[in-house]
Amino acid sequence: MAREIPIIWLDSVDSTNTEVYRRADRLDNMSVIAARDQTAGRGQRGNSWLVDPGTNLTFSMYLRFGEGHLPPLQAEDQFALGEAATLAVARLMEEEGIDARIKWPNDIYVRNNKICGMLIENSLEGRYVRSSIVGIGVNCNQTDFPPQLANPVSMKILTGRHFELEPLLCRLAELLRENVLKLSDVEGRRELREAFLSKMYRIGQLHDYTDLVTGEVFKGTIVGLGKDSRLKVRKEDGSYKEFAFKEISYIL
Repeated sequence: MAREIPIIWLDSVDSTNTEVYRRADRLDNMSVIAARDQTAGRGQRGNSWLVDPGTNLTFSMYLRFGEGHLPPLQAEDQFALGEAATLAVARLMEEEGIDARIKWPNDIYVRNNKICGMLIENSLEGRYVRSSIVGIGVNCNQTDFPPQLANPVSMKILTGRHFELEPLLCRLAELLRENVLKLSDVEGRRELREAFLSKMYRIGQLHDYTDLVTGEVFKGTIVGLGKDSRLKVRKEDGSYKEFAFKEISYIL
């Protein structure tokens, strides 16, 4: 039987990622810090993560790689951490009757609404990932959202059910651990990549996008991932382009 994942619940913290940094020397590998209220939560692109206290999951898992810890993970494979985390959330949603998709690189959407965001911060040492903080925010029981959030949704809005946060986090942490353990070999990473592609938001569908480098608005079809896990898109004229993070915007 797998060892129970250490979970530390805090009533309030500025950011669970930041709190992991502060406690890193004292945390066991794969420990989780969760907060009932996060006062300065951070998201991708420098955005803040806004939640009602006590209604949602906001937590971070600390991972160490290398001798005496998890098997080494090369820096070139670090996108697989996002695959492991997003697939864990997607699986949790599936278990609760919610059909969720992964909006590249690591948001979780239900139709055109965001239900989960992540901030994954990796520390590198040469060609390897030394440690990682996987920060995840899942909208669980919140039903009213600030107007500046354009397209949020929650598990409660979708199902009409109230979710107990502590058992929900225990299950999600276990799913995340299962996926992280697949990072240690080529076959496991291949399995994660195939599952990630199968769950991608908008894959194989024609939609509108903005090229944030050139400013061009275009129609395109996501076909998969390219070099360095960039988003690969086929334009209407049949040409292909690969986008790095912050180089493409989805028009919803």
